[in-house]
Amino acid sequence: MERTPVDPALRAAVERRTLLRGGLSLGAATLLSGCDISDSDAVQSALHAISRWNDRVQALLFSDARLAREYRPDEVAEAFRYNAYYPKQDVVHLDAGSYRLGLSGLIGDKQPWTVDRLMALPRTLQRTRHVCVEGWSYVGQWSGVRLGDFLRLVGADTHAKYVGFQCADGYYEGIDMATALHPQTIMAMTTVGGVLPVEFGFPLKIRIPTKLGFKNPKWVTAMYVTNQQPRGFWSDRGYNWFSGI
Repeated sequence: MERTPVDPALRAAVERRTLLRGGLSLGAATLLSGCDISDSDAVQSALHAISRWNDRVQALLFSDARLAREYRPDEVAEAFRYNAYYPKQDVVHLDAGSYRLGLSGLIGDKQPWTVDRLMALPRTLQRTRHVCVEGWSYVGQWSGVRLGDFLRLVGADTHAKYVGFQCADGYYEGIDMATALHPQTIMAMTTVGGVLPVEFGFPLKIRIPTKLGFKNPKWVTAMYVTNQQPRGFWSDRGYNWFSGI
């Protein structure tokens, strides 16, 4: 059977993240099975079951009363680290004038939002640590409207289970409603020195300091509320869906 070619940039990104999928459990499974686990449906099924169990445990431990640490202005990194599954020169450029944030699902007012309307909303500022699954982190500064406040403003059903996001570069992600309503989860539009730089998500990224970095989607163009668990770009490739820290 002829195989579909894999994007080299995506392959490299997946390979960088193999520790999250496997780690000690993967190595132990290899030793116990004595075979190539990539061909073992039983082992893959067991690993997926463990991942789902991890998601449930993390969700039970999550609380809006537990806040990520916030830092002083002098502790903010002078330069952010670019990170995506493709090189910086391929970053999508969105035009502020024509940008629209689309809304769908269990939301009362689905009118699209322009950059100007979003920027006019009351903003909160945070200095929190971005933690990447690849093992690095930095303290950054972001500001924007709290996602929970925005959801209530547009008449979203906050008793629904999930909020999902679509991004201009093809990325997609989803979070549970408790995380969406957490006071530190914001729709970030500015950072140190002004609006978000293009390579870090202009004009809108979702900043979630209680999650690993890949749960913080950039270049967000659509948001929806649903009772069906949204897919995630990296969870579709074997990583934990909840991915709290």
